[in-house]
Amino acid sequence: MIEVRPMRWWHIEQVMVWEKQLFDSTAWSAAQMWSELAREQRRYYVVVSDEQFGADGQGATGDGVVVGYAGINLLPPDADVQTVAVAPSLQGRGWARRLVELLIADAAEADCAQILLEVRADNDRALQLYEGLGFEVIARRTSYYGPGEDALIMRLRPIPMLAVDAS
Repeated sequence: MIEVRPMRWWHIEQVMVWEKQLFDSTAWSAAQMWSELAREQRRYYVVVSDEQFGADGQGATGDGVVVGYAGINLLPPDADVQTVAVAPSLQGRGWARRLVELLIADAAEADCAQILLEVRADNDRALQLYEGLGFEVIARRTSYYGPGEDALIMRLRPIPMLAVDAS
């Protein structure tokens, strides 16, 4: 069984395994993740599984193994997607979409007028996901992720009302 839940402090150890694997040199530290969770205007979710999907399972909690996560900063009128990540073996199965839909719903509930995010310009899978949800490219940040690694800034405006839940 796989489901989405609000992220809690006990998920951070497992999140950091994926953070390092998926984001390498731009990975956040555990301290940064703790700080994110402590901020009132942030919302974070995890995808948890009762099976292992390529994770080392270190620090697995009684409520499953973390196989994905996402977060958003809600500061009306704007919202900023902070991160979206799913284990490689579960990519393409709709979990990233479900996470982003939850972030969109949170932004709508917070009365935000737009959602912004940065994505690697060469991340075709993520670009396809965001464009499919109505995000549009509004700018490019040269070498944002390092030399020759550009970011595209994307915006969703207006924010659609989505009927989703975290379970």
